[in-house]
Amino acid sequence: MPTPSPEFHRNLKAPMTARRRRLLIVGAVVLFVLLAWATKLIVEPAFQRTLVMTTGASGGIYRGFADRYAAILKREGITLDIRNSSGAVENYDRLKDPNSPYEVGFVQSGTTHPQENSNLQIIAAVSYEPIWVFYRGDTVINRLAQLRGKRVSVGVPGSGLLEVAQVLLGDSGITSGNTTLVHLEADKAYQGLESGQLDAAFFIGRPDAAMQVTLLNSNLKLMDFAQADALVQKFPSLSKVIFPRASTSIVDDLPRNDVTLLAATALLVSKDSLHPAFIYLLLDAAKNVHGGEDYFTPLGKFPNLNSEEFPVSEESERYFKSGRPFLQRYLPFWLASFVERRLLILLPFMALLLGLLQALPKMVEARFKRRLVVWYREIKALEDEVWKYSDRPSAAQVTQWRREIESIDAHASTIRMPQRYFHDVYALKQAISIVRGRIDQVAERVKDVGESERESAEGIRRGARERTGKTDGQSDEQAGEQSEPSRTK
Repeated sequence: MPTPSPEFHRNLKAPMTARRRRLLIVGAVVLFVLLAWATKLIVEPAFQRTLVMTTGASGGIYRGFADRYAAILKREGITLDIRNSSGAVENYDRLKDPNSPYEVGFVQSGTTHPQENSNLQIIAAVSYEPIWVFYRGDTVINRLAQLRGKRVSVGVPGSGLLEVAQVLLGDSGITSGNTTLVHLEADKAYQGLESGQLDAAFFIGRPDAAMQVTLLNSNLKLMDFAQADALVQKFPSLSKVIFPRASTSIVDDLPRNDVTLLAATALLVSKDSLHPAFIYLLLDAAKNVHGGEDYFTPLGKFPNLNSEEFPVSEESERYFKSGRPFLQRYLPFWLASFVERRLLILLPFMALLLGLLQALPKMVEARFKRRLVVWYREIKALEDEVWKYSDRPSAAQVTQWRREIESIDAHASTIRMPQRYFHDVYALKQAISIVRGRIDQVAERVKDVGESERESAEGIRRGARERTGKTDGQSDEQAGEQSEPSRTK
């Protein structure tokens, strides 16, 4: 292949500088690191098989829920790591700590402060938590204010029961200053009532829980909340529920009247960093565990999103509108999660690949035509120069132009191109021929001008000789000898 002559490469770009090369390398490394980091965030949850849940006391309502959740999640290959706590308040404290290992748990309505919930979200409200007040004595108690001056158990520190009991008693004018308030667990509070050490005690839980069954079948009296409507209006986190007559025993007709109770709501809450795939699994478990009817709720009442204490998970909103995602309906959890994570990675790459496939023919075409464009630029630059100096170019310039156009033609003949681009090669050849013809025209004009100038110069010299009597081929002495006889005559 001919070696390009440096004098006619007028349009070559300057080589890449070392600084620009370093910047490109650094940019590529940074992009690779970012892609690797994003891939890790997306793929990692697909391999997570354990979910840490904070519940409540052993044997309590929350622990019962968690045990039933664990059995359902196990079928999907997920291990629910259940960790006991003192209750809803401790659960809330655990979850709001971003550095804690706890990812999901149960929180009782009315035990939180909305401005503190920036990193938490509600998955669903799952169940009512009835509040029971059992008491001793013959006097009927249907207002909390009647407990003034008595010995009352209000729950243990860290429990949601303690929080709600203190709020309700405080609103009825009862404080530790005028009433003996003690903090006992449910079984010890029951024993205190039976032994006469307590006059009343607050309990919380479903009527079919072991402690509630024991209490309802004892000789203790259950308080009917006569002021329930006013209390619910004042404390929106509470609900009014009715424990129907004979719910404990139809044979013994216990209780003998409908009993009005107050109920908090159990909320299934998670950190907002919990992966969406787990949220869908937990919602399925909640629907299975809490979707039936009981003493206080009709079929399908729970789970729901009727709570404003936490932001609602976006996945929960989609679940209640359209159910689980398509893949999770028909594939095992691990496989659906695996595919979804890969799709999140592959879809952008597939879009990029599609774009590249669409652009590839044009890129190939541009690459081949770039081989010709270089020489078109050289031809155009040479032609511009020919036009610029076409009036009076020197012979050396014309010679240089001819050398350049022949060199371009030689390079054009060595360009390797697919057959489909042969017409572009011959178009280049045609352009070379046009410029070569332009150079030949200029060269002819230069030749004609040169001959005309030589003829003009010769005519001038001939006229001068005739005036002096000199003819072609005569010397000055011969001309003088011929002119002297003339003067003699």
